[in-house]
Amino acid sequence: MSVLSSPVRADDAVHALREGRRARRPRRRRTGSHLFLAFLVLYFVLPLWFLVVASTKSPGGLFNSPNGALWFGEEFALFDNLSTLFTYNDGIYLRWLGNSLLYAFGGGIGATVLAVLAGYAFAKFDFPGRRISFALLLGAVMVPMTALVIPTFVMLSEVELTNTPWAVILPSMLSPFGVYLMRVYTADGVPDELLDAARMDGAGEFRTFFQVALPLMRPAIVTVLLLSVVGTWNNYFLPLAVLSDSELFPITVGINLWQGLAGANNGGGVSLYTLIVVGSLVSIIPLIAAFLGLQRYWQGGLSIGSLK
Repeated sequence: MSVLSSPVRADDAVHALREGRRARRPRRRRTGSHLFLAFLVLYFVLPLWFLVVASTKSPGGLFNSPNGALWFGEEFALFDNLSTLFTYNDGIYLRWLGNSLLYAFGGGIGATVLAVLAGYAFAKFDFPGRRISFALLLGAVMVPMTALVIPTFVMLSEVELTNTPWAVILPSMLSPFGVYLMRVYTADGVPDELLDAARMDGAGEFRTFFQVALPLMRPAIVTVLLLSVVGTWNNYFLPLAVLSDSELFPITVGINLWQGLAGANNGGGVSLYTLIVVGSLVSIIPLIAAFLGLQRYWQGGLSIGSLK
């Protein structure tokens, strides 16, 4: 009996050994992926953590903190730094902040509206030259925006719009990638059957678009809006080229101006490096608020392929 059962026991042992190896492989893979994700989290969070910590330090402790650059200093000076930031040079930072809000949301909303209309037209209407126009659009996506700054400056100079808010807002309203994204999403996310049913019920094209198509396009609209707002908010080269009045500068150009003055030791008795750090921290708060406020509308894919 033991002789007959020994091969069975040997097979069971080999099977158990194989299963154990298979079980260890996923564990190793999970451990490796978790370590990689932890590294990515550390890589992205560490600069933000430094920004928060540095903003709480006094001008003297910013470079000479006994606790190191990544930990709080002996003096918590965040509120004093904020007060200095908002009052320095007659509150020029608040002016820059307002300019950035105007440029980002003006250009972002305009770019979103144009992208929605153009993307819907490309996806749902058949008109002469549609393919060639969309091919040109794809080509425009591949052109870096910085390469268009000088031609844009020349065009704006011809119509005397340089050194005005329109010099930043109007170019920011053109988003070829936003049009492409809206076209791709609308083609799959807005079923033709729904549009045909609305037309059969007597709805016109405008009513069909606003009451049927537009609610289904909401996830893509929010995506394009966020991308446009963030892109305009972080834009540096365009306002640097088309604006010469410091009162019209956005935060990106204004902080760079302070950085140049700090390097030349021309801060008027104020540590501009502290203002640069605190100003950089304040500049990301509107973007965080925009993401948190719009994330509840981010429900992509829930209506793709649905029929009512």
